[in-house]
Amino acid sequence: MGSVGAERFKELSPAGTPEGNVVMSFSFDSYQLEEDELQRGSQAKGVLTFMEPASEDPEPQDRYHGIYFAMLLAGVGFLLPYNSFITDVDYLHHKYPGTSIVFDMSLTYILVALVAVILNNALVELLSLHTRISVGYLFALGPLLFVSICDVWLELFSRRQAYAINLVAVGVVAFGCTVQQSSFYGYTGLLPKRYTQGVMTGESTAGVIISLSRIFTKLLLSDEKENTVIFFFISIGMELTCFILHLLVKRTRFVRYYTDGSRKGLPETRGAGDPGTGYRVHHDVTSEDVRFENRQRGQPRSPPEGGLCKGRTAVLAELCCLSLPDMLLYRYVVSRLIWAYMLSIAMTYFITLCLFPGLESEIHNCTLGEWLPILIMAIFNLSDFVGKILAALPYDWRGTHLLVYSCLRVVFIPLFIMCVYPNGQPTFGHPAWPCIFSLLMGITNGYFGSVPMILAAGKVSPEQRELAGNTMTVSYMTGLTLGSAVAYFAYSLTSTSHSTCFYTETS
Repeated sequence: MGSVGAERFKELSPAGTPEGNVVMSFSFDSYQLEEDELQRGSQAKGVLTFMEPASEDPEPQDRYHGIYFAMLLAGVGFLLPYNSFITDVDYLHHKYPGTSIVFDMSLTYILVALVAVILNNALVELLSLHTRISVGYLFALGPLLFVSICDVWLELFSRRQAYAINLVAVGVVAFGCTVQQSSFYGYTGLLPKRYTQGVMTGESTAGVIISLSRIFTKLLLSDEKENTVIFFFISIGMELTCFILHLLVKRTRFVRYYTDGSRKGLPETRGAGDPGTGYRVHHDVTSEDVRFENRQRGQPRSPPEGGLCKGRTAVLAELCCLSLPDMLLYRYVVSRLIWAYMLSIAMTYFITLCLFPGLESEIHNCTLGEWLPILIMAIFNLSDFVGKILAALPYDWRGTHLLVYSCLRVVFIPLFIMCVYPNGQPTFGHPAWPCIFSLLMGITNGYFGSVPMILAAGKVSPEQRELAGNTMTVSYMTGLTLGSAVAYFAYSLTSTSHSTCFYTETS
């Protein structure tokens, strides 16, 4: 299959198996598979399978569910800043009447987030996990402090300047929070499966907390400026709490056991005269299996133990030194295993972002006034929270079945459009209709937005899970981006609704 002494990727060739399956063979030289030392001498006929490295220490237990709660708050932390900007929709409509401010914020967030998640996926081998998370928190806290003090409280800017500053702030928040989010999915991929579900539940918890915060601040304080300032300060306090908790939890024995365990098995740097071990990747397309075959070579090139590769899992430490084509190939191998889950989560969030928060924020009613969009968004956040709790129920979905059910959610798009169109007398004019649709959309979004992310980590080896988590987040962000772009079409249907009062007919 190619010269063993070659220094780079050699082959990409299909081959047949005795069973008739199609096998794609990928050859990497000069990088040692971290299980080689553990598997050497086994009766595996030259084929190695990934396995958790043995540890002398007993497996620690999360007895009081403190780590799970910390991961839930982590999910709160990387969606809370953005939710803070868009949930005070009454304040935005009052300050920027007749504008598409919510749509602009949503699209700005998603475009920057897509760039951020691609950069994070590319730099996953270069910057340590906790460095990326900490920088993300700082990028999220800065704009929240600046906008709440300088714009909302002190009102230092004109209306046009404030509009632009809010969009820039949302962009900075998007970059920081997305780096956090993408890194956390790689982080929890190293932990047991339930912690990924905890992070995703935290995302919905952020929406519930922010919605309740906005409702109570608006009920308790009649002055719009005062209740908005307090609303932002509550968000800042919670974000700081999430950051501090992360710094504490990463030092716990439970977390270190799993994150350090993913790095064990990496062989010590060899001397110049020692023979190194390369590996060849066999990808069985039919069975969606990846196998690694051992090979010996004369010129070793072991991954460095320090510098940019310090603190990585063994596989990522090896990838740190790969060429760009080889890095892309490794991502391709992982993507072939989880493609159905990638498409499923992308479709789920594409449909949701077509409608939320943009179109939902433009549904008005004469009786409820600006309270209706606040209530609709609160219902969505609460039902999304319920859906992500339901995702914890054990059920082994097939990737293709998840994709089909995710696509069926497209029915929500015409239903919500009929809540605002035709202008003046929409088909579903009663305020109960958008509330019901928002409830159903939230539950399905929470469930089908979580299950693919949870199950995808189990389709790859433990050492590939951080990269798989980052790859899933790229798909997630792609769906969000396309959905936000399509949402502008929905805004054109509501362009005259600001001056129209929706009355419902009674019969």
